[in-house]
Amino acid sequence: MRILVTGAAGQLGGCIAERFSSTATVVALTRRDLDITDEAAVLAAARAAHPDAIINCAAFNQVDAAQAEPAAALAINALAVLALARAARAVSATFVHYSSDFVFDGRASRPYDEADPPAPQSHYGLSKLLGEWFAADAPGAYVLRVESLFGGPRAKSSVDVILDAIEAGRPVRVFTDRTVTPSYVEDVTAATARLLDLRPAPGLYHSVNSGATTWLGIAEESARLVGRTPELVPMRMQDAALTAPRPLYCALANDKLRRAGIDMPTWQDGLRRYVEERRRR
Repeated sequence: MRILVTGAAGQLGGCIAERFSSTATVVALTRRDLDITDEAAVLAAARAAHPDAIINCAAFNQVDAAQAEPAAALAINALAVLALARAARAVSATFVHYSSDFVFDGRASRPYDEADPPAPQSHYGLSKLLGEWFAADAPGAYVLRVESLFGGPRAKSSVDVILDAIEAGRPVRVFTDRTVTPSYVEDVTAATARLLDLRPAPGLYHSVNSGATTWLGIAEESARLVGRTPELVPMRMQDAALTAPRPLYCALANDKLRRAGIDMPTWQDGLRRYVEERRRR
């Protein structure tokens, strides 16, 4: 199998490229290698690579910056996805694209599933939703929503910020009112590989770890795993100086993925394995 990975310098893209390289020929392209907003360049790269699958890990994921630069977010998160989808169709490749929990408004009281109507509240969320729609231009496309990623060879996530502070004995400011499904990038990568092996019905899937918690819960579990007594400073989202609105309740349910034959570990199990990975490093 030949795999073309875009956004290969990022947290998820780096993990995808590394994982698939053991079983497939991987063409890993970074932003320097390919401008995914250039439709002609994207098509040329796809034809040169002649891949069986194109996995798009590139994204404009700076939420507040997207609020100030909506055109830039739209170009990368939506229009570039359309170019990649069309390229996948042109070379008869399966297209895999990653979306976000930010497509929801955060007013739910239980984890969102794939049938729940999206209602993005920010320019970032809107650009990601448009990207989902444009990805469908490729026959048999898979759109995988992920959220609160941590881990991987290029990790520097919010979870790392929490762990670093706990281990250094510094105070940790954590949200008490934002509910998420933290997801270990290694588990998302493994799920992507299984998806391409099993080939369930194309469409939208929530590719996240199992369970839901607040960022306070993540910090408490992190402290338990590293054996420290943390100095946690609880705060609410409304007290943070954030430009773009964030969905307060944005946990995602992965039942559809499980029905497709892909079981996702709990976020606690993923966090435990990541803490062990950090210790080895």
